[in-house]
Amino acid sequence: MIDTDTAFASYEDLRADLPQASFPKRSQTGRDLSDTLSCFDAYVLDAFGVLNRGEAAIAGAVERMAQLRGLGKRLLVLTNAASYTRTQVLAKYHRLGFDFSADEVVSSRDVALAALPPLPAGQVWAAAAAEGDDFLDASQGLRILPLAENPELLETAGGFILLSTARWGAADSAVLTAALQARPRPLVVANPDLVAPREEGLSLEPGMFAHQILQATGAKAGFFGKPYRNAFEAALARLAGVPRDRIAMVGDTLHTDVLGGAAAGIGTVLITDHGLFRGHDVGPYIDQSGIRPDWIIATT
Repeated sequence: MIDTDTAFASYEDLRADLPQASFPKRSQTGRDLSDTLSCFDAYVLDAFGVLNRGEAAIAGAVERMAQLRGLGKRLLVLTNAASYTRTQVLAKYHRLGFDFSADEVVSSRDVALAALPPLPAGQVWAAAAAEGDDFLDASQGLRILPLAENPELLETAGGFILLSTARWGAADSAVLTAALQARPRPLVVANPDLVAPREEGLSLEPGMFAHQILQATGAKAGFFGKPYRNAFEAALARLAGVPRDRIAMVGDTLHTDVLGGAAAGIGTVLITDHGLFRGHDVGPYIDQSGIRPDWIIATT
């Protein structure tokens, strides 16, 4: 776990490697998404910090989604959570009370696995993955094995993919760093987030470890998910027919949700009370980064 200031500084350290975008001179403010209804016809929703915090739904979020549907707004979840398949993620949302359909969920895992190239004959991808991940959602012909159960893959794998930090820590990063220094191979990051808001605080996510590995090795990686264009292209394809200026990215972070949404040419809404900036005045962070959302609201 780390604090908001450390996470924000870490994102700022990476700013040169993130997409470029322009922002409004000032933000509109409100209490919740109902204050933005006249501005948008579709909402692209982050999960952590917008719909849920850890394994608990944010108070009022289920009811808000029902209100938006009742008004004819289109909804889409765009999440950097890559630990589980879309079916598993959808089951979680349903368990929390949300009624999203499979077509209304796009995860960075989906985007990364769809782009993952086959390796030379006999080689496999080694994955930092949650326990029990079977990778059945991977494209046909791709072989992915969990690194935790197959440590010999540090030497033999043709490439590595970071899906989850559920079973990952600094020691694992050190071992992978050494393996990549000994024999460079592709590294794919299916969750670019540095942190995620959970009930007990901010957890370290694959993006944080990936950037540490890249700094130590001098290598490059393929990143899939917000704030990168690949994730937004996948999401916006589901919202064909809605003008981009009538679509809003709703999230809890400046450097992934707001920056990514602005770079994609859609509106942006920052929620402050449940995610990265929970308990903080977001104004100084906006001023320091220059990443300014179209709207700032307290809750979903």
